[in-house]
This record gives sequence, C-alpha cells and structure tokens, in this order.
Amino acid sequence: MIPDEHDIPSLLELALATAAEAAGLAAAERAVAVSRISTKSTVNDVVTAADKAAEELIVARLSAARPGDSFIGEEGGSRGEARDGVRWIVDPIDGTVNYVYGMPYYAVSLAAEARGRLLVGVVRNIATGTVYHASAGAGAFRDGLPVRCNEPAELGRSMLATGFGYDPDQRARQGALLAGVIPHVRDIRRTGSAALDLCMVADGTVDAYYESGPNVWDYAAGGIIAAEAGAVVGGLWGDVPGRSMILAAAPAIAGPLRGLLQSRKADTAYRSVTR
Repeated sequence: MIPDEHDIPSLLELALATAAEAAGLAAAERAVAVSRISTKSTVNDVVTAADKAAEELIVARLSAARPGDSFIGEEGGSRGEARDGVRWIVDPIDGTVNYVYGMPYYAVSLAAEARGRLLVGVVRNIATGTVYHASAGAGAFRDGLPVRCNEPAELGRSMLATGFGYDPDQRARQGALLAGVIPHVRDIRRTGSAALDLCMVADGTVDAYYESGPNVWDYAAGGIIAAEAGAVVGGLWGDVPGRSMILAAAPAIAGPLRGLLQSRKADTAYRSVTR
C-alpha cells in the first residue's frame, strides 16, 4: 500500500527514532569495533562489527513497526519485495573510515521511498549528534530548525564537496577530474561521508557536491534533504542520481557546474562510458 501524505509524518517519526537508536549503538561500540576490522572490496574499504550490528538493529526496529516493508542496505543488500509498498534505504554508518579513525564525519542514513519517490530522509551524525531530516514537500531541517541552501553569485565563488571511491583506478580518474574542476571554483572539501556532504549543501556549509560511483544508500536520505532545502539534485545529464554521478547544487550554480562536469566527461571517473 502506498502511504498517503498523512502517513509520511509517521514514517519520519519512526526513522528519527530508529536512527537515534542505531547511532547510540554505533557510538557505544566504536572502541570495541575498531579492533575487529575486516575488509570488503579493498584494504581501504573497512567494515566493522558495529556497521553490521547497526544495520541489523535498524532492520529489526523498522520490521517490527512495519512488517510489510522492504529494505536495501549497505551490509545486508536487498530484503523483501517493495512492490507498491515502502522500501527503506539504509546506510548504518556512512563514513566508516572516519568512524575507524575518529574523524567526526560519520552518520546513520535512513530514507523511505515508495514507487521510486523519496518520502523521508534522516541523517544523524553519530559523532556530534546533529540530526538532519526532510519529508516530501515539507522542507529540510537541522536539529529541528529549517535550513536552505546557499545562493552563491557564481561558480568561481563556490565551495564544493566531493568524494572518492576505494578502487585505485577509480581514485586516479576521480583525482584527474578534480584537477580539472578546482581551478573553476573557490575551493574543494572532502569529508568522507556522502550523506553528510549532501546535508552540508542543504544547510549552506558548502554550495555544491558531486561524486561518481556512490550507491543509493550513500545518497538517498541526503538527497531528499538537499532537495527539500532548495538544491538541484540529479545526475550528470539532467537524469536521476546514480552510480555514474550524483550532483547537488544551489540553483544559481547548478547549470554551470553540470556544464563543467559534462565538459570534463565526469561520468568516466566511475567507469568507461562513451558520449
């Protein structure tokens, strides 16, 4: 069953409570978790016992409250069948390397969608307790206060955020792309958390964010938060965000930034494509 607009507040309330509980678990387990590190795709892509435990907690809490919903998560993959119901998009700890090293940019990221439409998003910074949230048509908030993206005068006076993958070849391509972008902007920042980068577009900490290679759980919650804060959110060619590219920018610079990235064939930073 598709939730109507009156169901969205209950989805948001559930997401906020679940993210808070998962963040508490991850914070409490960090001292133990960093001693139990295993690896995923490369030695740089670490995963901890807390990562898996936090996702299991999230799925358990959401399933208990809404037994018909489905899930896609970084650790557990797809579970259940979305059909016409709600699918939860879960990243239990976005910014796992930061979590391991103690850099204060790692977050629980939860989004709910139905029929491809994002309904709610919650991103909770585990290190600081800062909570971003949004629901469709209702605006974006940080710690309960409304936020809006910046309106920089031009791309050359804009602060951008970006990220890098774990594969060495992909990193090299992303670095080459960045070298072509940075002369055209004020400066670049890299926090290591796509979810928080998108939230920083929402609250004006940065003016835009782009990255090639993210997964849907990296950007779903942050994406609706940025969009509800007034940012333009999409793919490189005016399409929806995906593995080849996500771009979120203040409206005044969205077109120029997209044009710059297109001219640099930015989607080839993720994989070889022809345009």
